[in-house]
Amino acid sequence: MPGSPRLVDLVHDCLVSFLDEQDSALRRVSPELAELTTAAREFLAGGKRLRARFCYWGWAAVAMRTDSLDPTDESAVHDRLDAVVAAAAALELFHAAALAHDDIMDNSDLRRGKPSLHRRFEAFHTESGWSGDAAGYGRAAALLLGDLLLGWSDDLFERGLTALPASAAAAARAEFATMRSEVTLGQYLDMLDEVSWRDHDDLESLERAHRVVVYKSAKYSVEAPLALGAALAEGSLAQVSALRDFGLPLGVAFQLRDDILGVFGDEAKTGKPAGDDLREGKRTMLIALTRKQLPSSTLRIFDELVGDADLDPDQIAMLQTAVRDSGAVDHVERMIAREVGDALAALDDAPLARGARDELRQLAVAATDRVS
Repeated sequence: MPGSPRLVDLVHDCLVSFLDEQDSALRRVSPELAELTTAAREFLAGGKRLRARFCYWGWAAVAMRTDSLDPTDESAVHDRLDAVVAAAAALELFHAAALAHDDIMDNSDLRRGKPSLHRRFEAFHTESGWSGDAAGYGRAAALLLGDLLLGWSDDLFERGLTALPASAAAAARAEFATMRSEVTLGQYLDMLDEVSWRDHDDLESLERAHRVVVYKSAKYSVEAPLALGAALAEGSLAQVSALRDFGLPLGVAFQLRDDILGVFGDEAKTGKPAGDDLREGKRTMLIALTRKQLPSSTLRIFDELVGDADLDPDQIAMLQTAVRDSGAVDHVERMIAREVGDALAALDDAPLARGARDELRQLAVAATDRVS
């Protein structure tokens, strides 16, 4: 089945094949560059592939509009399947590039339970006994690999477009370019809010946090992959609009769940230290809602601690208690439920394939009812 486990296999195979090509090209320059593709392979081996799945089902929702076609029948969709798999794999490369850069900016030690790329390269420097600053080498190497992954995502994406009609290719390029810009802008706004939050009152802080949710995550994680898939299938304005109406609120709910996990998540399941968002000083909706409810005496201590990279477990536990007791967690849970409800309602009468709509409903649950 290309839509669920089979799609994951196809995307995996596409990435392996593509990275093998890149490895050969890099080795021709220098055997030492193989370390880059080795790191890329390991970094891309994990993840839920949600963006790839949303891309596929955005395509299937349009391409399989007629009841006579089954979106899980590979023979019926063979002509376009290669393009969809390439686009889905390109999204995974882009996501890996974004994570590499994000971990550098956040100074994160772990990603999916393993050392982040800059920590991996730092350890490689140390183990090799080289001269100079190991941490600086690690950051620089991860930055360059992130840039390389970003370029490779474009290369693989373009490769998939070659067999498509010119109109479909042009629409897909536009969606991919918009996504790339928006997530970068959202990342900058997130970084900006981490340092400028004292300049804004409670209401403005909530509005700014929501803006980051939309541009850093919601569009890029759900809405854009859906719209990209629909573009590959030459979807109508009504079909693309229906997928956006489903994707944006679901993307918001997806990120709100991440915000809760960033404070309360189990490290064994999330692959990141408990309370990591508190150490990084993330100005999420959860934190903005907490600050709005805390009494001034508690708020002063809360503000002093959030963003301290050296928070110990007891301090993390104290901040978690403050967040929970403020009612912010319950508030965000209600927001998640409302956003998911809005997303599902958008599918009810949408001009999309029935089977694809059923799959999208299942993906909505997978994206928001999770522990990692």
